[in-house]
Amino acid sequence: MERAFLVGAPRKGSADAAQVDEHLDELRRLADTAGAKVVGQAYQRLEAPTPNLYLGQGKVEELKGVLQDARSTLVLFDEPLSPVQGSNLERALGVRVMDRTEVILDIFATRARSAEAKMQVELAQLEYLLPRLTRMWTHLSRIRGGIGLRGPGETQLETDRRVIRRKISTLKRRLEEVADHRANQRQGRRDRPTAALVGYTNTGKSSLLRALSGAEVFVEDRLFATLDTLTREVEVGDGYRFRLSDTVGFIRKLPHHLVASFRATLEEVRGADILLHVIDAAHPAWEQQAEVVDRETRIAEGGTWNDDASVVGRKRVVYVFNKADLLPDPEAFLAQVRERYPHAVLTSTVPRSALRVPTWVGVEGLRSVLRTSAQALRPIARIHVPLGDGKLLAALHRDAEVLAETQVDGVVQVTARVQAWLLGRLRRDGVGVEIG
Repeated sequence: MERAFLVGAPRKGSADAAQVDEHLDELRRLADTAGAKVVGQAYQRLEAPTPNLYLGQGKVEELKGVLQDARSTLVLFDEPLSPVQGSNLERALGVRVMDRTEVILDIFATRARSAEAKMQVELAQLEYLLPRLTRMWTHLSRIRGGIGLRGPGETQLETDRRVIRRKISTLKRRLEEVADHRANQRQGRRDRPTAALVGYTNTGKSSLLRALSGAEVFVEDRLFATLDTLTREVEVGDGYRFRLSDTVGFIRKLPHHLVASFRATLEEVRGADILLHVIDAAHPAWEQQAEVVDRETRIAEGGTWNDDASVVGRKRVVYVFNKADLLPDPEAFLAQVRERYPHAVLTSTVPRSALRVPTWVGVEGLRSVLRTSAQALRPIARIHVPLGDGKLLAALHRDAEVLAETQVDGVVQVTARVQAWLLGRLRRDGVGVEIG
């Protein structure tokens, strides 16, 4: 097992001691997820990073002695390092050096299960490592070198770079195909309202999906336990069903190129009717975590926040405060957060028999919110279709959820759950529509 030493280097005035400890604690959890044993930590406040070592020369010398005493084999930096800084630090400290981004990429590589997730991780790794390329990458080259086998004046390093760029291009093209296929699948599933679970990593999104759907969903109390998008249908009452999708969790300092690599997965965010922003209510820094997710979700959505904090672009966001069983006073907490998020929901996925909180805490409150949303997104309408208008009947069966169909006096009366956009189009075309 790797013996990892954690190093933070916050800017002066950017964070207090408690925040620095919290950031390093999160890095510790990342190291644990990656399979390393943390043997110590240190930090140095900087006016600005030095171009060669990031830290000051004196701190690097001091750190070298500390590492030897701790018998550390790996140093994990909580800040992004340039290729030059990483290389210089490894030479100065005599051990391997990784920054936060590399740790996250390593975790993603071990956690990816589907072919799509593996492609996304490989793309992120190659884009991150391309500027850090050295001769260690010769195994990626199809040409092993030798007289007469390389282009005139071309070095092995340049050959490797070309191979990696070609792999990046191929992966991007294949992920585009996956995105198109996913979009076609969504088009064929428009009969159900959809919601996407978004949130900071390890807030309990997968646990909520399991509790609501009753389906087997992998759950683990670790950062980035799941990377693959998982969709399940959820019964929300009164005959309404929601299609609920779990998405990859966010984390502070998440590299933007990594978010971009997971674009196909995060398209569930763009395609969803509503977003369920899951927050760990018991985490002391839940407000900062929520801000990270709000920012990254806004980027994924491709829109901007309105004055109403519960809306992304035109999409409604429901703030779901999970792990209520860990709160000392759930009712007081809910009253407090509703001052900022008026429609917030408090949930817990712990079996009711084990709850130490009021009986109203569970997932039924969230199920009720989804039911109300389904009724608003897919109101039940009676549509009067002329008997000979087969084209309109076919469109209703394709784009709406038809519940009943009767023929009266030369008119087909279709009872269906219809999306708002389709209702608007029917009314513009002069079709008789009754709601309720």
